[in-house]
Amino acid sequence: MKNKQAYFPSLESVQQASLNLKGVAIETPLSKNFNLSKELEATILFKREDLQVVRSYKIRGAYNKMCSLTSDEKQRGIVCASAGNHAQGVALSCKLLQIKGTIFMPSPTPKQKINQVKMFGEDFINIIIKGDTYDDAYNASKVECDSKNKTFIHPFNDEKVIEGQATVGLEILNQTDKKIDYVFVPIGGGGLSAGLSTVFKGLSPDTKIIGVEPQGAPSMQTSIRNKKNTALDTIDSFVDGAAVKKVGDLNFAICLQNLDAVITVPEGKVCQTILDLYNIDAIVVEPAGALSITALDFYADEIKGKNVVCVVSGSNNDITRTADIKERALLYANLKHYFIVKFPQRAGALKQFVAEILGPNDDITHFEYTKKTNREKGVAVVGLELKSAKDLEPLISRMKEHNFFGDYLNDKPDLFQFLV
Repeated sequence: MKNKQAYFPSLESVQQASLNLKGVAIETPLSKNFNLSKELEATILFKREDLQVVRSYKIRGAYNKMCSLTSDEKQRGIVCASAGNHAQGVALSCKLLQIKGTIFMPSPTPKQKINQVKMFGEDFINIIIKGDTYDDAYNASKVECDSKNKTFIHPFNDEKVIEGQATVGLEILNQTDKKIDYVFVPIGGGGLSAGLSTVFKGLSPDTKIIGVEPQGAPSMQTSIRNKKNTALDTIDSFVDGAAVKKVGDLNFAICLQNLDAVITVPEGKVCQTILDLYNIDAIVVEPAGALSITALDFYADEIKGKNVVCVVSGSNNDITRTADIKERALLYANLKHYFIVKFPQRAGALKQFVAEILGPNDDITHFEYTKKTNREKGVAVVGLELKSAKDLEPLISRMKEHNFFGDYLNDKPDLFQFLV
């Protein structure tokens, strides 16, 4: 049942936001992806918010909020907290509107995003790195904001921000005459999903809106299940643009009513999507930008023959993360495996391991070993990349048969993190 006290953006407010954004945010393409359309036997359309000047949709909400400030509020300056994309939108808005801003960012934020924030904001912004998660940066920013009487520009839990993000939905509907059956939208704090879903429920009520979260940060899914906005105790911050412990209260109330479903997708599968988009389509996306596309496989039967939109939310990826992205993708695909291997302390043991234990297509990608002369066996941590997941069980059998097997680390996360 709709909460009568809850805020829902009006179509008029979204249309006004669209006017405010003229000349600031571009109308991004709604383009067909031929590879996925053929594979899934559906019409798969990408809403390319990764092509915004700040390479994400966040400029929409940030600018719409900041242009609504009073002269006095603009004079005092603004504060925000962000893992990167909102910060870039705020930074550019600061420069365009000539407003001084202080931006708090958590320490895991990729350097590429930090550098982009500096580039967009120039002398109008000051960056402070604080804490390990968005929530840590948020708490520090609120202290700064309250102590210096500045206006806080929230990345998602704000009416004007939601109205700005809602313009993505307005554009999609204006860009096609065909009925849209499904929209897959990424969820971090919920600003985009709240705004977009409201537009669709008003103008295209039969469209199913599917929210997509990373498996390690299911804030919206947990809250909807509990029918109460719920803070998570811990999250996996890898999908940094969508990893928050608690969604916005405004956003939760809207999404509780508007979303047809919220699905979580494994971080490893997100990584494979990133690699596929780059290798097949030459599209660069960040982890959060790949969420909506990653969810398609889970709806393959339902979307067959349908018109489907995936919001590609951003492309602010740091090339230094490529190795980690590939590693996570291989682990998810069951192609990368780590073992504790017990090598007999004799000459030729490694040669035997390579010749008799490893398969012809197995590749050693990690090897840590120190010979200890007072032991019969020396322990090594070995990482292997397989060509097929079916090769794992025969490999383990050969290791055990020849007394090389010590332990399998992939299913022991604490030990895995310590040793690898």
